[in-house]
Formats: sequence, C-alpha cells, structure tokens
Amino acid sequence: MKVHFIGIGGIGVSALAQYYLAKGHRVSGSDLNSSEITDFLKKKGIKIFIGPHKTSNLPKNVDLVIYSPAVQSNNPELKEARKKRTKSQSYPQALGELTKKYYTIAIAGTHGKSTVTAMIGLILIKAGLDPTVILGTKLKEFRNSNFRMGKSKFLVIEADEWQASFLNYWPKIIVLTNIEREHLDYYKDLKHIIKTYREFIKHLPENGILVMNEGDKNISNLKSQISNLNLKTQIYTLKQKETKKLRKILKVPGEHNVLNALAALAVARVLKIPDKISFKALAEYRGAWRRFEEKDLKIENCKLKIISDYAHHPTEIEATLKAVRQKYPKKQIWCIFQPHQYQRTFYLFDDFVHVFKKALSETGSLSTGKGKLVNRLIITDIFDVAGRELKGIKKKVSSRKLIEAINAPWAIYLPERDIISYLKKNLKGKELVIVMGAGDIYKLTEQLTTENYPQQRG
Repeated sequence: MKVHFIGIGGIGVSALAQYYLAKGHRVSGSDLNSSEITDFLKKKGIKIFIGPHKTSNLPKNVDLVIYSPAVQSNNPELKEARKKRTKSQSYPQALGELTKKYYTIAIAGTHGKSTVTAMIGLILIKAGLDPTVILGTKLKEFRNSNFRMGKSKFLVIEADEWQASFLNYWPKIIVLTNIEREHLDYYKDLKHIIKTYREFIKHLPENGILVMNEGDKNISNLKSQISNLNLKTQIYTLKQKETKKLRKILKVPGEHNVLNALAALAVARVLKIPDKISFKALAEYRGAWRRFEEKDLKIENCKLKIISDYAHHPTEIEATLKAVRQKYPKKQIWCIFQPHQYQRTFYLFDDFVHVFKKALSETGSLSTGKGKLVNRLIITDIFDVAGRELKGIKKKVSSRKLIEAINAPWAIYLPERDIISYLKKNLKGKELVIVMGAGDIYKLTEQLTTENYPQQRG
C-alpha cells in the first residue's frame, strides 16, 4: 500500500509515518520546511518533499493520504486526493483506527503526556510486554525516535486534546494527568474543556480503566460528573507512600515528574506488572528530547550549563523553573523564552506575567558575599503556528507587551537573531541558561553548543 503524509514533519504525524513504514508500506510525505525530523525520516527510507505543497508530490495510485490537523482544506495535495476520491484521513482519524486494533493505553491531560507515555512504554518494555509506542517527543531509548514498533497487543499513545482530537481514540486505559485552560482558539472556556474530556472518558469500554491524578482540582470536578458511568478507576497522588522513593530514584527533576512517574506506576499495577520492574524502568529513564535536556559547555575557563525545555504553558514554565531551582539551588538562572502561538499568549497573558515575575524576581535570586545574582529573562518573538492562529489576534499581543507587563529590570525583549551576540557579551560563566518554548527556539541551543561555544576537551 502507498501512504502519503501531508505535514510529515509534525511530531505525531512523523511517528505514524514510521508505523506504516514498519508495517511494510511505501511511505512518502511533504512538509513546508526541512527539520531534523524530516531528515531522520529520509534516512529511514521515506521519500520527503520539502517546500510549498503541490499535487505532483502525491505518488501515482496512492492508496491512503494522512494529513496533519494543521493542514487547511485548501491544501493542494489534500484537494487533489479528495478530487480523486483517495481515502484521506487526519492524523487523529488514522490513529483512531489503530486504537481499535490494539489494547490501547491513552495518556491525556494538559501537561505531562509525553513523559508519562514514555515512562509507561519503558515499563512495558522492561516487563517483556513489547508495546508499540507513539509519542510527541524523541527518546534515547528509542534510538532518538518518537516511535517504537512492538509485536504485542499493546499500543501506548498520547491523546491530544487540541480540536478534541482524542475523541477519535478508543482506548482500554485512559490516564488523565491534569486539566487546565488551554487551546482557547478551539475551546470556549474551562467548562467546555471538561465537557470534552468527559466525552472522551465515555469511549472506555465496560472493562476499561480510568487512571486519575487525584490532586488536580479540575479532575476532581470531572470525577463528580462521571460518577454515574460505573467506571473502574485508579487514582494516584503525591500523598502516596511511593512518592518518597521516586524522589530519590528519578533522574528527571521536579515534583511534576514524580507525579508523572506515579501515573506510570498506577498503569503498571493495573497491568499486574511487579513494582520491582516498574521502579527499575523509572530509575533508568533518562528524559526526553526538549524535556529538561541538559548540556555542559566550557567557555575558556568558565563552565556553563544549558537546558532545553519544551515548556510553553504558564503551569509548565512554573514547574520547570521550580525543578531548575530544586536541582541547581546555587545557579543564577538565565531564561530565554519563545512564546508559542499568538492565541495562547493572548488568552493566558496575565498567567505568563505572573509566573515569570514569581519565578524569576529578585526575591528568588541568589545572595552571595558580593551581593545578589539576579536571575534574567529574555523573551523573543512569538512563534507563529501556521493554520492555528485566530484572525486579527496578532495585533493584540506581542512579546514586547509581555516584557512591558512584567516591568522588571531583569526582563528584556530581544529578536532571536540578537540573542547569541547578547549572551556572548554578557555571560560570565557558571550561569544556567534555560532555552524554553515549543517552537523552533531549541535551535538556539544547538547554535550555543556548536558554533559559538564549542565544547573544550580536557
């Protein structure tokens, strides 16, 4: 079968493309821009078309076209496929078909989906259950891929709530990490979000299981709304006795990762996996791409630590910066943040301002014998997500407005092109630089670790 993917560079779409390749199908794909993901797929043998989408990218006699949810209905390749009546599905629709064929474990929630998916996948592997795993980040354990092909009945996936994508999925186990205001370009309000999660939970079969974070107030609200469904539920909370042990053994820092591990442990227990196996897998987990990803550099005789992190929602930013301070209590923090999407920045504007002022203000800086080391914040331009911005919203919000609202001498706006030179002039060494955001800001980390600050030997 010939399968063509439109928007193949997307983190979820690229994983599904690898699934079809592993199944022996002929796979091709297109994307507007090349990336390390498209380069990776090309090396695996997938034919990739980079640049403006065009009808000639579609293979002759293609059997199935799968497109990213961000692809618009007027996309030339999608229009051509529909014109020829070729079977065409969005990524959630195609993944939804797979969930019916497997014993699917779906991880849903505003935050933590990738990490919990990774942890559960690794526990199942350690237990010999050989799962297929589709996740929204890359793992070293998966040879730097976001996909693993297994031979068993188990499928572990992220269940994304954007545009209610997860309503396409039919899992046997749902893990619910947390619920917050997010994707307000689609959802009207928090009430609408909770209602949509409730609909997703109804997809569980009679013998299905719902694993919930009991400490999340919005999940507690949802729990009261689904009490009449007579579901089997498994709760996890930071109050349980395993929390202390997980704090000691986890390589990934932060209380949010302890919660992620507790979620994974709860699923393992549902599947009757011995705790000994689960704790070993969790202790060995090394973290994922752009999830508190650390690198050490030397600038002449000074040491510098850089962390790349995907945090782009205020709650994620707060959790990540808390984890930084927990792990490195004596480091001065330089946070470089790229807001992700104009609509998210607009709707959560006050939350962004509050979180940065709270986490990076002078009251949280370090006292030394020579005075205070004040933490720093650099905010660069908002990452524009094609096909996902509300009309006219770009005029209402900007990174400069964020800086003005934060109104602190330690917070500045810089265009991305000026950040490297600014750091070269102002870093003294021994600072901790965290590059944060869900857009392409991670490329700055690569520049810092190669071109401008080459790592010294010795």
